[in-house]
Amino acid sequence: MAIKKSEIYSSLWASCDELRGGMDASQYKDYILTLLFVKYVSDKFKGEKYAEIEIPEGGSFDDIVALKGSKDIGEGIDKVIGALAEPNKLKNVIDNARFNDEAKIGKGQEKVDKLTKIVSIFQRPELDFKKNRAGGDDILGDAYEYLMRNFATESGKSKGQFYTPAEVSRVLAKIIGIEKASSKKDPTAYDPACGSGSLLIKVADEAPCRIAISGQEKEITTAGLAKMNFVLHNRPDGDIRTDNTFTVPRYFETTEKTELKLFDYVVANPPFSLKNWSNGIVGKEYGRFDGYDAMPPEKNGDFAWLLHIIKSMKKDGKAAVILPHGVLFRGNAEAAIRKNIIDKGYIKGIIGLPANLFYGTGIPACIIVLDKEKHKGRKNIFMIDASRDFVKDGNKNRLRERDIYKIVTTFNKEIEETGYSRVVTLDEIKSKNEYNLNIPRYIDSGVKEDLQDIAAHLRGGIPALDVDGLEKYWNEFAGLKEKLFAPKRKGYYKLIVEKDTVRDTVYTDSAFENYGKKVEKAYLNWQKAADKLLFNLNKETNPKTLIVTIAEKIIAEFENVKLIDKHDVYEVLLSYWQTVMADDVFLVKYDGYEAGNEIEPIKEVVKAGKNKGTEKIVGWEGKIIPKALIISLFFAEEKFNIVQAQRFIDEAQSRLDEFAEQDSEDEEDTVQTRHATSLRKELSEKAKIVKELSQQLDERAKAKYAELTIDQIKDLLVNHKWHTQIYEGIYALYKTVSQRITERIVEIAERYENTLPELENVVAEYETKVKNHLEKMRFTI
Repeated sequence: MAIKKSEIYSSLWASCDELRGGMDASQYKDYILTLLFVKYVSDKFKGEKYAEIEIPEGGSFDDIVALKGSKDIGEGIDKVIGALAEPNKLKNVIDNARFNDEAKIGKGQEKVDKLTKIVSIFQRPELDFKKNRAGGDDILGDAYEYLMRNFATESGKSKGQFYTPAEVSRVLAKIIGIEKASSKKDPTAYDPACGSGSLLIKVADEAPCRIAISGQEKEITTAGLAKMNFVLHNRPDGDIRTDNTFTVPRYFETTEKTELKLFDYVVANPPFSLKNWSNGIVGKEYGRFDGYDAMPPEKNGDFAWLLHIIKSMKKDGKAAVILPHGVLFRGNAEAAIRKNIIDKGYIKGIIGLPANLFYGTGIPACIIVLDKEKHKGRKNIFMIDASRDFVKDGNKNRLRERDIYKIVTTFNKEIEETGYSRVVTLDEIKSKNEYNLNIPRYIDSGVKEDLQDIAAHLRGGIPALDVDGLEKYWNEFAGLKEKLFAPKRKGYYKLIVEKDTVRDTVYTDSAFENYGKKVEKAYLNWQKAADKLLFNLNKETNPKTLIVTIAEKIIAEFENVKLIDKHDVYEVLLSYWQTVMADDVFLVKYDGYEAGNEIEPIKEVVKAGKNKGTEKIVGWEGKIIPKALIISLFFAEEKFNIVQAQRFIDEAQSRLDEFAEQDSEDEEDTVQTRHATSLRKELSEKAKIVKELSQQLDERAKAKYAELTIDQIKDLLVNHKWHTQIYEGIYALYKTVSQRITERIVEIAERYENTLPELENVVAEYETKVKNHLEKMRFTI
């Protein structure tokens, strides 16, 4: 039976709770991720011959389970992990976290209890990967990414640099031309500052063929995270080497180690503005800094990383690197290096990103895209300013699915969009801007100022500039402008409907109604195409391919629907996919549509008492078909009657409580009081009946799951669950169209509703009234 990602996530995060307090996230992540690795490889490879990971005697998760409650559990876990590391060449990779470290884990019985609880959590059914082998690779990789993101969030600014947000990693992977990797012989990818390896994994995922991935990481514990990450993503052959990339590079073309190894693709998110990067580098330059008329500043390693990457690219190599915006415009030695890089034609594009995306810093960054293949004939650099496209996520900013899609499609197709993207000639960069690449010099992405019209304030009327500025709406809703406005004088309009009726005028306009039909038609066209896949999910279905296919179809259908941004439609679908639909598709893929016949318990952790920390069942829910949906479609009348009865009881109870509060001031035993007591008893009995009816309805709904046919399940899942939610999201975008035009019309109407002379007269009248009142009170001013 397949397991939901959400269930895996909650269990893994519960294991983290056991270590909080004794150490911060930058430390306890090593323990949790190590146990996840041991559990996964034990479940997947134990007992298999010629497995990618050998599980030796005394080196499996079962051996760790045997240590539960033992006084030497910490030492024992270290030995088990060491036994697993030895035959797999994973020493100093998976054995960096010491489970017998009393300073971090605790001493005596505290250590025994803590480690026993953690091991017990990893024994939960949702973490039984023996049953989940068919889909374990993707789902475990996603779980690892989930943990890494949360650890980075908890680790704080100074310790979260090991993780590049998955959204940014996907952008880099999709813009370096990896889709053409199959045309190369034995394609390779490299990250010289690989951290936990997420960037390389995203590149490998995007490649249409198997690609060799290699990374270097200075911190040995972080390198261990990367290696485990590779295994959990089904990339156990990924190569990770440790040491300082500048002074001890680990990849060379030959055994003589005189020439750095060259790669087809290079990606990196190196530490920003690294100080003292050049310590010990003399005699170990390997030609990385030759031909640029300057060395990168000793106190800032940004260009050192960039030049190392350029040197590591094959003659037709591609690369994408994340660096702070300063590299685009800083002067002195960096200006000289930047000039030479531009003159050599290595820069294909620059993408400005939002601030506060990364865990190690809050400053805005950019992606520099390099391409050696056509560098000699390059005449342009393609620029994108995506700095305003993000959503707040806790104390960080995050790229949404729409933002990723827009960046990638705009860059790969070189789509020019005012205020967002532009093809910039090298002549403009060199001659007009002296090799300064600061994006605002080339793209004006600022919001246009809303100008005030002095003449309108003096003489009245709404400026034609404001009314005609709504041209995109007038083009779509022919005749609506004339329903709302009439000429007042040359260059000015007047509103010919009441302000309060503007929305109704827009909403009831026939052109607006036709626009609604256009939106609905686009959705229904997409639904028809998507249903061919959604009603025929099977074990061969690839969820990642499925969502790409239906997402591209929805973009295509809404391409020509004006006023609604197709990227917002894309976001509606992808957001729902990530939170709900992906889990459902995964379960159907491995368990069939019969998963719709299943229910699952809702559990809560006991927070107090002798059973504190244990789980108890507090209810149930359908595995993929919501209980509320079953009730609304099959037991609507029963539910309605219960709701109505409960509403009557609540209202009567409220009136009784009010009466009791008023009557408490009167000590006499009145008839009304006795009547109220009787009524209260009657309501209590009715409430008991309602409770019994609710329990009966709950049991009937539960029994209904087993009766559902496959066709019913498909209809419930696809039409009533998925399509209902997706359509509601798109309908909200449609409603926003009327809200935007209405709000703007009311805004400009109110702005010029009263002329300045009229306002002055009103002020004068009030001043006179105030003066008269003061005089009557014998005050003088």
